[in-house]
Amino acid sequence: MTTLAIVGAGPGVGAAVARRFGAEGFDVALISRTSARLDALAAELAAEGIRARGFAADVTAPDSVAVALNRAADVFGPIDVLQYSPSVDRRFLQPVLETDAEDLDAALGFSLFGAKVAVDTVLPGLRAAGRGTVLFVHGGSAVRPRADFAGTSIAFAAASAYAQTLHEALRPEGVHVAQLIVPGAISEDDPVTNPGAVASRLWELHERRDTFRAFHTQPV
Repeated sequence: MTTLAIVGAGPGVGAAVARRFGAEGFDVALISRTSARLDALAAELAAEGIRARGFAADVTAPDSVAVALNRAADVFGPIDVLQYSPSVDRRFLQPVLETDAEDLDAALGFSLFGAKVAVDTVLPGLRAAGRGTVLFVHGGSAVRPRADFAGTSIAFAAASAYAQTLHEALRPEGVHVAQLIVPGAISEDDPVTNPGAVASRLWELHERRDTFRAFHTQPV
């Protein structure tokens, strides 16, 4: 079996990605803050024939993410695919003139430092195997900064730079790092931007392994 770990697993894109990869035979480690919600999602997936389990962690406390990923590896075996896509906190969507240093520190901790710890936890196994994938999911402000969304604009840009440098450094070793930019809202009712469509695009990035950055839809 191969194992997918989703940091930021929720009922939208996280659940859809779990189903998409689970349909391909992946075991799924679900990581987010709330144990009860994780257990409920794991039960839904199990009813669909997907082996899944929740591991509670908070990306603002990165050590807890490392613990959760290590526990997941103990249960399922080495992590083959890591997705980092925690839901954005509303406090990071403030105008730049109302954003202070503490706000930016929190946004960077959420988007960059949590990602760094997650990657560092699984990377030794990926490099030893000479294969695997790391997927980052970011909003449009990662590439087009917005004055009204200062926290995500700045923190996503930093996380994007980290992800792209990882892509370049790890490509010769067979480890693929990719970023999916999802401009705008994800809507259950939209045939293009629904969670299942986003999950299919992430599966494509994992399978094709031919590019670092892809846009789910073009930014406006």
